[in-house]
Amino acid sequence: MLRMVKEKEAEIVEALREDLAKPELESFISEISMTRNACNLALKELKNWMKPEKVVYNSYCVVRRIFSYIVYFFSNGDVRIWHMFQAKTSLTTFPSSAEIVSEPLGVVLIISAWNYPFLLSLDPVIGAIAAGNAVVLKPSEIAPATSSLLARVVERYLDNSAIRVVEGAVPETSALLEQKWDKILYTGNGRVGRIVMAAAAKHLTPVVLELGGKSPVVVDPNVNLKVATRRIISGKWGCNNGQACIAADYIITTKTFAPKLIDALKSTLEEFFGKDPLESKEISRIVNSNHFARLTKLLDDEKVSGKIVLGGQRDKSRLKIAPTLLLDVPEDSLVMNEEIFGPLLPIVTVDNIKDSFSVIKSRTKPLAAYLFTNDKNFEKEFVTSISAGGMLINDTVLHLACPTLPFGGVGESGFGSYHGKFSFDAFSHKKAVLYRSFAGDASARYPPFTPKKQRLLKALLNGDLLGIILALFGWPRA
Repeated sequence: MLRMVKEKEAEIVEALREDLAKPELESFISEISMTRNACNLALKELKNWMKPEKVVYNSYCVVRRIFSYIVYFFSNGDVRIWHMFQAKTSLTTFPSSAEIVSEPLGVVLIISAWNYPFLLSLDPVIGAIAAGNAVVLKPSEIAPATSSLLARVVERYLDNSAIRVVEGAVPETSALLEQKWDKILYTGNGRVGRIVMAAAAKHLTPVVLELGGKSPVVVDPNVNLKVATRRIISGKWGCNNGQACIAADYIITTKTFAPKLIDALKSTLEEFFGKDPLESKEISRIVNSNHFARLTKLLDDEKVSGKIVLGGQRDKSRLKIAPTLLLDVPEDSLVMNEEIFGPLLPIVTVDNIKDSFSVIKSRTKPLAAYLFTNDKNFEKEFVTSISAGGMLINDTVLHLACPTLPFGGVGESGFGSYHGKFSFDAFSHKKAVLYRSFAGDASARYPPFTPKKQRLLKALLNGDLLGIILALFGWPRA
């Protein structure tokens, strides 16, 4: 796969340009380099990922418990000290050892999305084959050039006995979902996610759903405004012109700070994309006419048409919409009740920045939540109070590029995660293995259960070492 990406880089860039007019540098950063990084990480770490995970030996636990009783008696019965040394596992299986072994699930189906059609196709494939599975990949038909490219190059470069690409639209996807799979990973929207989950349920197939939602950006007035606006713009319009599941969907800030934030956003947008952003070569186009019409409908909603403070220009023939800011749009407007997935960015104002919590909590849990602040207490409160698939403080979208963090949703934004070792784990079964010898076979576990055996077994199952000793000597518990 690494060789495939290197040798076909120019074709990948061209396919992404055909599908999304994606700028070459953006294609390289967000799709090509991230795919290569995922490959390199798997090659480097796979031996460690595959190693059985050792579980604490019970013999160690026994020694620890004995030591805990000694400490207990010499500390004049101080229960706090006793609990510090208590082992967490039972004595029941002593003597034994245990480990967790990763094994392949079998044959898995990966249905990818159109917005990052190369990365979102191959990134989960890397985890699936690293874990030892066979894979069927269904690229999105909404990005036909990339789908066609994947079908060609995967057949040429990768092992066809283990990895196949199936192209097509709804009929082909439906036919694939009728089959029995050992796992399905779907990236897309909640409507199709429900269809995938319903189909998987017929075969009791586990699923990973990478969906989306309305990802908020909370901007505290105490921030470095220049840096904050650059990072918000980069994570919104610099990510496929807002057509990204983790792109900012709306901003929350205070009423008094909103004018300063809007002025800073206007200035930086002009700096990045020029006075006429429709002519900028740094912004992707809208993927197709259906999505252009959907976004136009959001803009033309009578509840928001008067709320545009920047942008709103559009070119239907080239499927381009300029970066657009909307201020204080009503809660019942279309743009505030569905994932935007485009270049529109509403700004919601509150009296106090902490009122942003109730705004976010009134909606379904987002795939990402962002906070810009210099207040460490507010930062801590945000992290502990807000539930989201992922979270980033003082920046946007970069958590996606950290392979040591799981990427996934919660609630309506999906469930299950992948990236790095989490990809390997997502496509592995964690098999519990307990090892015992023929030594240490206690007659107490077998009938007939005399009173002495009963006292011994109860003490054993309770982890009561003193009770075990007393039962063995036939002495009653005081």
